[in-house]
Amino acid sequence: MAETTWLSQETFDRLNAELEHLKTTGRTEIATKIEEARSEGDLRENGGYHAAREEQSKMEGRIQELTYLLEHAEVGDSPQEISEVAPGLVITAEVNGKEKKFLLGSREAADFVDIDVYPETAPLGSAIMGKSIGDETSYTAPNGKEFSVKVLGIEPFQG
Repeated sequence: MAETTWLSQETFDRLNAELEHLKTTGRTEIATKIEEARSEGDLRENGGYHAAREEQSKMEGRIQELTYLLEHAEVGDSPQEISEVAPGLVITAEVNGKEKKFLLGSREAADFVDIDVYPETAPLGSAIMGKSIGDETSYTAPNGKEFSVKVLGIEPFQG
């Protein structure tokens, strides 16, 4: 089952424009770089050729990532009626005794907001999904450490 990620319309449009650029102009530019490097001769010792192929590989990976993200995105405004933690909301939580305020949503939005962003699929996001103010839970971080979490506040994202 595909995982849905909440994106604002602005973020969706920006990512869609990036995807279109990579699929058109980006692919054309990298193909030109590869062809120019090929014309320099022996490919085994051609650093420009290998660098261009690596750049092409990274670009194709980004195209796949964006395609998947956009195909499985929930686009729209942050929910205004709030009863529990959901993507697109700003959460205030006590995590191991320290208060944190963050947006629960796509990391792709992180470049455009002045708040930390945690995906709903990250350990913290998964642990608090569906929780209400006052609910307590815990999660295990990738490093194996256990974290306690208490939801202190839930509000719409105004970004």
